[in-house]
Amino acid sequence: MEISEKQYEYALNRIEELLPLVSDETPAHDKNALELTIVSDVVEEYEKKHFPISKPSIGDLISLSIEEKGMTQKQLASEIGVSPSRVSDYISGRAEPTLRIARALCSVLGITPAAMLGM
Repeated sequence: MEISEKQYEYALNRIEELLPLVSDETPAHDKNALELTIVSDVVEEYEKKHFPISKPSIGDLISLSIEEKGMTQKQLASEIGVSPSRVSDYISGRAEPTLRIARALCSVLGITPAAMLGM
């Protein structure tokens, strides 16, 4: 079933009305809890189709991880044994790391191999 924008808007508004009425202690069979589950599913389905979230690129992963660790590109380059310009190439997408460098990036930045592979 295709969910229309009007149905999506209604579901969003209904969620706002139901949230104050449902808590962790509310029984699962409560009518408000049931309705909240249903309208939440409608919102989730609509957003999956109309507002998909793409997986981050290798460059995005590296850039975010450098920022989280408080590192510079120069520091990362030194840690993984490449030039700072090569790190810049990875971040911009001009180059992809070799398997050896990808392993080093995962280790130094705490990136999971699955994320590095785009899974």
